[in-house]
Amino acid sequence: MNNFNERNSSISFTAILKNEWYIPALILFSLAFGLYMYPELPDKVPTHWNIRGEIDGWTVKSLWVWIFPLFNLGIYALLLLLPSIDPRKQNYAKFSGTYRIIRLVLVLFITLLYLVTIAVALGIPLKVDLLVKVSVSLLFVILGNYMGKVRQNYFVGFKTPWTLANEEVWRKTHRFAGPLWVVIGSIDVVLSFISAAWASITLFASFILMALIPLVYSYLEYRKIQ
Repeated sequence: MNNFNERNSSISFTAILKNEWYIPALILFSLAFGLYMYPELPDKVPTHWNIRGEIDGWTVKSLWVWIFPLFNLGIYALLLLLPSIDPRKQNYAKFSGTYRIIRLVLVLFITLLYLVTIAVALGIPLKVDLLVKVSVSLLFVILGNYMGKVRQNYFVGFKTPWTLANEEVWRKTHRFAGPLWVVIGSIDVVLSFISAAWASITLFASFILMALIPLVYSYLEYRKIQ
């Protein structure tokens, strides 16, 4: 029986990679591009920007050129592994399409950061702070569109004691949080283009609210049901 389950897991894993070959291909492409541009890169590559968009951190290129692609690959591999170790692994089949989109979006986001860093290191004048804020805001908008389809599990979504204890609370919390993320994320896209300090503070505060509001909502719903 164990051998049968192992074969099924292997087949499932192979089938996933076959259906979404473009995701690992994207990671390999980003690494190949980084290695191709390696001779043109300065010895130290900018890797951190402060809230004003000023570079305040560098990494030697011999290390940096590998960091993002390997981190990206690690995140992708972890996302593939999580369903097999989740106590509620059977629920992943109910949102497999959504889970695939989550994997793709996260890989695209990390790849974008990698390519932006290469461009800046080569002297291309990009507003990295603006690109990052817009990208993160759009990430929340996209994830919010699919959040209501995520089913109860221990790794993806709002995993509060109350959502994990009651499937109805999980469903209501994610259907509430999805539109909330879309609305706040859309507002944050606009705020990203405003250079005033209050806009940046509001934007970062909104990221916290996107986590806190559904948390409180899940508690209230649980109390209501109980």
